[in-house]
Amino acid sequence: MRVRVQEDAFDPGEELSAFTAEAEGAGAVVSFTGVTRNIAGRLCHMEIEHYPGMTERALGDIRVDAIARFDLTAAWIIHRYGRLAPGAPIMMVLTAAPHRADAFAGAEYLMDYLKSRAPFWKKEVTEAGESWVAATEADEQALDRW
Repeated sequence: MRVRVQEDAFDPGEELSAFTAEAEGAGAVVSFTGVTRNIAGRLCHMEIEHYPGMTERALGDIRVDAIARFDLTAAWIIHRYGRLAPGAPIMMVLTAAPHRADAFAGAEYLMDYLKSRAPFWKKEVTEAGESWVAATEADEQALDRW
């Protein structure tokens, strides 16, 4: 598994164990799990939409770019769609490299891309209503360093 876009929940611990078992030759493994934030305790749920096929292709392309750019020996991207409760894992990025600096940089690069450019549309639903989530200026600036 290299890129997985799914509605079902996943277990970050199980994913990390599976990835580490396949990350032969790596001196470092980095994982990051993004969870649904419950801002000020107001979030009822989040809805994430995507275009099947297009999303997987876009994530696959950025994964290949990260592997080449940071000398990664392996990289996985898992991202959910559908209705997610507060605290639920949304996404996970796993990277492996001979050295920790590349593993961390590769993971950060993938996370910055997922936050700002990946073809997902996120809507927060609260008791007060619903609103689409847009990339922030800080998210865009994070991409500038790459």
